[in-house]
Amino acid sequence: MSNIIFDIFKISLASWMFLSCVPPKLYSELEAERNKCKDESTELWTENEQLTVKNTELKSQLDLAAEAGKRAEEQYLRNTEEFKLLKDRYKLLNERYDELQNTYHTVVNGSDSEARELMSRLDNTQKDLYQKEDQLTQLQLKLDHDRTELDRLKKELETRNARLIELEEILNRTSAETEQLRSKVATALMGFENKGLTVTKKNGKVYVSLDEKLLFKSGSTEVDAQGKAALKKLAKVLEQNTDINITIEGHTDNVPVIPGSKYADNWDLSVNRATVIIRILLENSTINPSRLTASGRGEFMPVDRRNTEEARQANRRTEIILTPNLDEILKIIEN
Repeated sequence: MSNIIFDIFKISLASWMFLSCVPPKLYSELEAERNKCKDESTELWTENEQLTVKNTELKSQLDLAAEAGKRAEEQYLRNTEEFKLLKDRYKLLNERYDELQNTYHTVVNGSDSEARELMSRLDNTQKDLYQKEDQLTQLQLKLDHDRTELDRLKKELETRNARLIELEEILNRTSAETEQLRSKVATALMGFENKGLTVTKKNGKVYVSLDEKLLFKSGSTEVDAQGKAALKKLAKVLEQNTDINITIEGHTDNVPVIPGSKYADNWDLSVNRATVIIRILLENSTINPSRLTASGRGEFMPVDRRNTEEARQANRRTEIILTPNLDEILKIIEN
């Protein structure tokens, strides 16, 4: 208790001494400098609050940037962490400033040397505050840059999303049109379904498969009368669907052609059969020849890989592949 009383006595004595020796002009300068620091601190805190609001707005925009802006969001989080550290530092500086104010009031009645030391510490604190203000400004520039980059990524993402939606709509429309085409072909060839002809849809295309008993005799390229009738009905459907590309694929079994035959091998035979089918489709037809492609597959794409007569008979076939025009889709992909 005696120590406390002694300390109070010392403080009172120091106050009396300082009031008696500090010139009024120096006291006024100290007081003005203290008020200036206080005003600048208040202004810096206001700017800090504005930065915090802007930071919150930027975080909301980050949530809308989705996966395409993930990297920019990570950069933003790093900058936000730096901002938090600066904010914590700013808080410590304010606490230090308050401490210096308390010290100032304690030594206001002290010696000139103590007052000069206090002014020096206040100057250093002010310089530190200016430095942190510069850092906050630089961070704001970084945040503005990140926001601009996020806006760019968002617009790019929206553009890509619009293209995907457009592509999906075209694909759905193409799929519906392909199904309509399959239905039309199946209806036109209904009388041949149990005579070696099938109509299926797969991979966005319509496949009309005709086995050899409906078209060709073994080793021959001469089409049976029933096969010609089926091809003529198919040609009528193809005339009405002008945006469909047509590929004729000839397929053989794995039995080599007879030596001395006019066909060099199964490749040659399958191509010739595809060409014969094309001529029948074009005969007395308005189908544009540029839509048709003759293709020979030989024995290399069998539907049944067993080495049996039944499998070989299934593999001897001709497939007419109807493909929708995909130019519109390709244009979107290229862009």
